[in-house]
Amino acid sequence: MKFEIQFSGHENIRSNHQKTIEITKESRLTPQGDCIVGVNATSSCNDLPQELKDKLRNSDAKVFFSIRVGDHEFVIEGNGHPDLILTHNDDIVIRKSDFICPRTLAVKCDKASDLLPRAMISLLQDPKTRGTFTITTD
Repeated sequence: MKFEIQFSGHENIRSNHQKTIEITKESRLTPQGDCIVGVNATSSCNDLPQELKDKLRNSDAKVFFSIRVGDHEFVIEGNGHPDLILTHNDDIVIRKSDFICPRTLAVKCDKASDLLPRAMISLLQDPKTRGTFTITTD
C-alpha cells in the first residue's frame, strides 16, 4: 500500500533532530521545531486511510518512507507497532525510538531528520518549495 502527502517548506526548517522526523499540517514553525521537515501537510496521522492504519499496527510490518524535494530523495525504513494510536489531527512523526503517542506513525526507524541532505534542507527553507512524503507498507 502506498500513500502520498504533499507539504511545503518554511524558512525555519532546521532538520537537525537526531531521533525523529516530523511533517505537520500547521503553517507556523519556530526554530525550536528542529525535527520538522515540512509544513502545510495535506494529511496527519488521523487522516490516514483505515487500511493503512491497520497495516501500520502490525508488529511485523516494514514501513518505507520517501521524502522527495526537487531532484532529491531521502528514504527511511521503519516498523509498525500494534500500539500505534494514529489519531493526531496535525502531525506525523516517525521515530528511531519505540516511543508511541498519537503523533507516532512508525518506530525503530533507521534515520532521523539530522541525516537529510543539506541541499534538500536548503530547498525546504524556501516557503515556495513543495515536497512529497510517501508512506509504503509491505
